[in-house]
Amino acid sequence: MEINQLLADSRQIWGDRKLTLNQIIVRLGKVFGDICRYERNEKPTDRVSQDELKKELGNLIFSTIRFCDDLGYDPQECVALAKTAQKEYYQGLKS
Repeated sequence: MEINQLLADSRQIWGDRKLTLNQIIVRLGKVFGDICRYERNEKPTDRVSQDELKKELGNLIFSTIRFCDDLGYDPQECVALAKTAQKEYYQGLKS
């Protein structure tokens, strides 16, 4: 699925209201907390638990695309910048 389609889907769900950075941080903290609780409390051998973790990771991806747009950034550009930065970081580790 393309990033622009995910953004359009997100806007269809949530509408055009833009969140502030503070509001975004709170929402990211909630998803991150859910993932942390999974690590503390669950065992990834249970199918339901695996589905829950997959859902939370998906929430992180899907919501972050919208959050980029909320702040006025092109989500595709943000992903491209992250990809370049991770590639450079990894190359530095290998040197």
